[in-house]
Amino acid sequence: MENQGPGKFLIGLALLINLCSSILIVFLNKWIYTVYGFPNITLTCVHFIMTSLGLALCLQCGLFMRKGVPMQALVPLSLTFCGFVVFTNLSLQNNTVGTYQLAKAMTTPCILFIHTFFYDKTYSRRVKLTLIPITAGVILNSIYDVRFNVKGTVYATLGVLVTSLYQVWVGVRQKELNLNSMQLLFFQAPMSVMMLFCVVPFYEPLHVTLEQQWSWTALLLVVASGCVAFSVNLSIYWIIGNTSPITYNMVGHMKFCLTLLGGYFLFHDPLASNQLVGVALTFSGILLYTHFKMKEQQQAKLASKVCNNKSSDVFMEAKGDGSTRT
Repeated sequence: MENQGPGKFLIGLALLINLCSSILIVFLNKWIYTVYGFPNITLTCVHFIMTSLGLALCLQCGLFMRKGVPMQALVPLSLTFCGFVVFTNLSLQNNTVGTYQLAKAMTTPCILFIHTFFYDKTYSRRVKLTLIPITAGVILNSIYDVRFNVKGTVYATLGVLVTSLYQVWVGVRQKELNLNSMQLLFFQAPMSVMMLFCVVPFYEPLHVTLEQQWSWTALLLVVASGCVAFSVNLSIYWIIGNTSPITYNMVGHMKFCLTLLGGYFLFHDPLASNQLVGVALTFSGILLYTHFKMKEQQQAKLASKVCNNKSSDVFMEAKGDGSTRT
């Protein structure tokens, strides 16, 4: 069963959990930043701590086995994990929810670029062409965003670059080290906490954060955000490890629309008509990309099945010839 991989129901459930938790974490974090002004990197630290505690509890419950791993192999992954969460949170803090979510769509072209130039993976021409409307839509939205700012754009760009690298490396490292999603995250999350602890004193001194009078509502929201972050992190690892980074980005794109709608209704983000055109372009590119990738995967599976059947027939014929000669 382990060799066959997870079933469709389990994959569907993981995608649903990731969808709900990913949307919820965006709105929770945006609310914490906007209403309470909680420091960004400190909140990311809370997320990593809650993830580490959650995995320790999973280990005690026997949900996965602890396995030895060379820690130096996890350093690059932990660094990109820190950058992935910190820069995307900074993008959310400094942009509208719509611009933040639309910028994340650029992760798909970036992953394709990394796969093509660094991992010798090929994509068909029609798949590559779908990146044109995705990119054009993101650019069009940014141009007409009334809250456009250079700082937010820089954070969004860095977030896309680091997130893409992180998602590719998760799949690679998981296979190289022969670890499942929980085992990999169990080692990597505490290492990321220690890395951020080295950064926090320079940007968000802990004594300043503790001296502020946070309400119980704010603290409860921070803890809730940490719990949801654990769900997001675990589901990301599980999905990428058992499918692919492209599947994670494509299958969960329903959150693209839901997050945009949530930003408009919950935070009253302004949305110009030209931005709607950009959103439509990007979303159409995403749909086309998904359609073409699924079609190609089906064709590849069918070709593999035919090839296996032919090999089986040849083997049986050879076996029959051998018995006849005997």
